[in-house]
Amino acid sequence: MLKFTEEHEWLQIEGGVATVGITNYAVDQLGDLVFVELPEVGATFSRNGNAATVESVKAASDVYCPLDGEITEVNPAIVADPSLVNSDPQGSGWFFKLKLANPADADGLLDEAAYKELTA
Repeated sequence: MLKFTEEHEWLQIEGGVATVGITNYAVDQLGDLVFVELPEVGATFSRNGNAATVESVKAASDVYCPLDGEITEVNPAIVADPSLVNSDPQGSGWFFKLKLANPADADGLLDEAAYKELTA
């Protein structure tokens, strides 16, 4: 199940675990990324908690945790090469995996059609 936040994060949810990253729209707004800081595995976050940081040639920005949960995995490839986020933000440029505290909370997020409308 693919969901989006109004803060421009995407979530691919499978079996109570969400793979999280930033959307194509966010990447376009930020420009070329030069730095990514990810959360620690095992860290817990509340919805909208500051989970990661990105810096681009234009600005620094926070990446928020879209739902309550625990970080189970991070993507070290984007720390080593932040341009992966620019080239494939909704694929190999993912940020972290989040074990959802309450998977039903995802129902309150945007679907793809609603997100496209938000960014139109």
